[in-house]
Amino acid sequence: MCGTRPDGPPRGRAPLTAQTRTQQGHTQGGTAGEAHRLDPAGGCPHADNARLLASGSVAAVTLPGDVPGMAVLGHEALKEFLAHPDVAKDAAHFTALQEGRIPDGWPLRTFATVQGMTTADGADHRRLRSLAGRAFTARRVAALRPRVEELTRELLDGLEAAAADGDGVADLRRHFALPLPMGVICELLGVDAGHQDRLHHLSSQIVATDIGPQAVVAANREMVEVLGQVAAARAADPGDDLTSALIAAREEDGDRLGPHELLGTLMLIIIAGHETTLNLITNAVRALCTHREQLALVRDGSATWEDVVEETLRWDSPVSYFPFRYPTRDLELDGTTIPRGTPVLAGYSAAGRDPSAHGPGADRFDLTRGPARHLSLGHGPHFCMGAPLARMEATTALRQLFTRYPDLDLAVPEPELPRHASFVGNSVRRLPVRLRPAHCER
Repeated sequence: MCGTRPDGPPRGRAPLTAQTRTQQGHTQGGTAGEAHRLDPAGGCPHADNARLLASGSVAAVTLPGDVPGMAVLGHEALKEFLAHPDVAKDAAHFTALQEGRIPDGWPLRTFATVQGMTTADGADHRRLRSLAGRAFTARRVAALRPRVEELTRELLDGLEAAAADGDGVADLRRHFALPLPMGVICELLGVDAGHQDRLHHLSSQIVATDIGPQAVVAANREMVEVLGQVAAARAADPGDDLTSALIAAREEDGDRLGPHELLGTLMLIIIAGHETTLNLITNAVRALCTHREQLALVRDGSATWEDVVEETLRWDSPVSYFPFRYPTRDLELDGTTIPRGTPVLAGYSAAGRDPSAHGPGADRFDLTRGPARHLSLGHGPHFCMGAPLARMEATTALRQLFTRYPDLDLAVPEPELPRHASFVGNSVRRLPVRLRPAHCER
């Protein structure tokens, strides 16, 4: 499904501080394993995931800037870790950050320091989640379905026009998979359509792991500026949108939502609300185009579009390694000690293909395997609040897309598709497709 990197010499080693020695001392089998250096340029994660999983459910990793960390890769270990009472998300528990060893331009710093739901614990997390959660209730998501159906039809018209201008080929990611979730999340937040392209670009910069310090700082600064404009517009002219509701909550009780929390919450909702669904739709189309026999199962009623979404979430998670959680004490997980204060990545793409959880065929895209057990939308208190909306958007998009274009296929071989420049997001940057067989093009 994606290019593999042949096994070879290790690509680098973090400085052997006392903490990295502890991280590298895996107790399984009594052997020490070298920290896996995560490639800032991203790429397909599955070959490395399989190699790491073969050695255990927890791995020492080296983050950009030679920052030592760890990743939880196994399904059961990750499930335990995500709900563990001695694991925090507040960067007050990030030892290297608190000791001043993480520079402002570190590409992953925003994941640790942004103020919002994903970096809050306990009562603060419940407070922020309750405020934002009103936009993602089952009733609100159901009410959005007609708008999602309408927007999907409009975007398919645009995809057709783009293909007509491109000799029958169009970038499905750019013209369809991106504007659907971005349009929906911006409408929920009351964000003017004129901001959407810029917000996507800035989101992509923030989740990238291969950009330099100046670009990191600039992207974060501009994101705050744009969201400040959004908040000011909604404060001046409130509407029936989440941003207006969050501002009203802050004004009714100044302790409920501070100004930094408002901007941080907007940033997190925009990034999480479109990047993951964009990758989900993209990965599902890639999977179906390269597994035509599975697409046939949907067509003959043996599987559903909901099955496609869940199997894609398991088999090719939209997020590969999500930053960060921190043990508040030295924590033993599946025989490996994770030192207190270590930044830990949730290895969703690895857990989705863990043979111990999904059997020897874990690396197969298979709609008949039954209910897909996966953790790609999280687990525990931080389970993805927007999961019902993401699922509804993806099933709607796939159903309409393949109903309208049953012969849709990739326009280039799958291994040649350019990958995300990030080990956080898991997808491709472009998805050129041919809507109809070449001899049918008009």
